Amino acid sequence: MTRPIQVLVAEDDPKIAKVVEHLLRREGYQVARARDGREALTRVEVEPFDLLLLDIGLPEVDGFEVCRRVKARSDLPVIVLSARGEELDRVMGLTLGADDYIAKPFNSAELVLRVKAVLRRARSGGADSPSELQRVQRGNLTLDRSSRQAWLGEREVSLTGKEFDILWTLAQRPGQVWTREQLLQQVWDTDYMGDSSTLTVLVRRLREKIEPDPAEPQYIRTVYGVGYRFVEVPPSSV
Repeated sequence: MTRPIQVLVAEDDPKIAKVVEHLLRREGYQVARARDGREALTRVEVEPFDLLLLDIGLPEVDGFEVCRRVKARSDLPVIVLSARGEELDRVMGLTLGADDYIAKPFNSAELVLRVKAVLRRARSGGADSPSELQRVQRGNLTLDRSSRQAWLGEREVSLTGKEFDILWTLAQRPGQVWTREQLLQQVWDTDYMGDSSTLTVLVRRLREKIEPDPAEPQYIRTVYGVGYRFVEVPPSSV
C-alpha cells in the first residue's frame, strides 16, 4: 500500500493554517502543523515529510532561516508563503533553495496546483524535460539530473534547486532560444504568477557560479528582448 503524502504546514496564523490544511486534506494528503520556525525544524528532523509549506514571518526562527537550514541538509521540497508579496521575498526564498513561492492572499486552486507541481518535480528528479537523459556534458560543464549535481571540470558547483532546473533546461537544448515566459513555465511546471525579474536574478547567480567572467557570459547568453540560450563552449576555451 502506498504511503500517503505528508505535508508540514509551518504557519503561525491559525486561520490561514486551517484553510491550507483543509485544502490539502481534501486532496488526500496527510497534514501536520508547526506554529513557529523552531518547531518546524524539529519536526522536519524526525518525521518523513514530503513537502514543507513555509511562512516567511514565523516567530522563533523566521522562514528564510528555516528554509536555509532545511535545504542545507536535505532535499525536502519547500514552498515559501509570504503575506508581503514582495519581489525581494520571492528572490530571497528561491535563492535559499525554495522550490516555489506563493504570495498571500493566495487563490485556493493555485495553491493546490503549485503543491502538485512541486511534488511531481520532486518525484521525477527536477524540471520536466522532453529528454530521458540523466547526465549531460557541455564543454567543461557536467550536469547529473538524478543527483541534481553540477561540475565545472573536477570542481562541484553548489546550485539551489531552481538554479539547477534552469541550467538543466537550457543545457538540454544548446542553441535554442527560450523566452522568459517559456523558461518560467518549464521550470515551475505551471503558469507562473510572478515577475520575470525573479528569473533575471537567478540567471545572474548562475552566471556567477559557472561563468569564467559573469560580465561576459559564455554559457548562458542573453537574447535581448526575448530571453536566453545556452551555448556549448569547447573545453579548451574555458
